Amino acid sequence: MGYTVLIPARLASTRLPNKPLADLAGAPMVVRVAQRVRGGVPAATRIVVAGDNPSIVQACQNHGIEAILTREDHASGSDRLAEACDILALADDAIVVNVQGDEPLIDPSLVQAVAGVLKAQPTASMGTAAHAIDAVADFVNPNVVKVVLDATGLALYFSRAPIAWWRDGFAQGVQILPQPAPLRHIGIYAYRVGFLRLFPQLQQAPIEITEALEQLRAMWHGHRIAVYVSPHAPGPGVDTPEDLERVRAVFLAEVGRSVS
Repeated sequence: MGYTVLIPARLASTRLPNKPLADLAGAPMVVRVAQRVRGGVPAATRIVVAGDNPSIVQACQNHGIEAILTREDHASGSDRLAEACDILALADDAIVVNVQGDEPLIDPSLVQAVAGVLKAQPTASMGTAAHAIDAVADFVNPNVVKVVLDATGLALYFSRAPIAWWRDGFAQGVQILPQPAPLRHIGIYAYRVGFLRLFPQLQQAPIEITEALEQLRAMWHGHRIAVYVSPHAPGPGVDTPEDLERVRAVFLAEVGRSVS
């Protein structure tokens, strides 16, 4: 199955300036993301970094990673992806997978699975992933986005609230999790390129604004989202200096093992 992996990378970051170029055992973070994906997807898959600064593009090219320069003023990552599709002249029926440039520990099999679940659902415009929640604290945490599915694996709704709500079991408060286990959304997306070009033109949805979840705009306008349920949680991303040090330690350990 052929598809394109797009890795958007923005130089400015409030909590971690120049994050895409942060060193991880001798290579910039965005390069490590591309290398990790490349090591686990079919050779026919195209992997492209979409940077907003020439320094990102140059860093990728120095390590043999294809990269393109996109505008700096995009309001969202979706806008950057749409521009990348135009630069690359991708067909409307092509599939792209958005891998964030701050996830150097991403499992490449998850990328393949999300592309596959979209290809298998012809009525869906997008694909994404989720995994079972195993802790009450995560279920009630508004920073943990939940998703509920229909019988065919298409999303019914995404929410920061605990869904599905176990009416009888939660009558005295949330003490245990319902069964089957609720699902935590994993923020990786596959798109049909034609929809990705359309998405920035869609009016914001009231539920999107209320929940602060961009994917609800697609659903509000009648588009379906196919969901791959992963057997495990994804590796951690990098948002803070503390995250960077933890991930850096992982890469340094891997380099040490390869040398020994």
